[in-house]
Amino acid sequence: MRIQDIIQGKKEWRAHVARVKALPQDYQIVYKEIQKYFFKVGPVELTDGTGLLAGIVNLFEEGAASGKGVLEVTGSDVAAFCDDLIKDSKTYADIYKQSVDQEGNKTMKKGTDKKK
Repeated sequence: MRIQDIIQGKKEWRAHVARVKALPQDYQIVYKEIQKYFFKVGPVELTDGTGLLAGIVNLFEEGAASGKGVLEVTGSDVAAFCDDLIKDSKTYADIYKQSVDQEGNKTMKKGTDKKK
């Protein structure tokens, strides 16, 4: 990774944070909870810039501009809203599980090869 890429990434993140801070208070609170949830669940897209989170900010900006409360945008079950956003996304847990499964398959294959 080049230094210019790191600097650009920081600039993008600062601009993103500024957009979040410009949202109404209720939107900021829900955004921060969504962000925490995603950091725990670990969708891989989070490491690819601010794409997923920026999409949420776009949605929240539109909702706020139209006078909607944040729960009118997300629904009352914010966790379900989050899960729906990442239902087709690969998570770090998925990647870990795949690697463990592959190691297990290799070990089992070695065991069956010795029996032959």
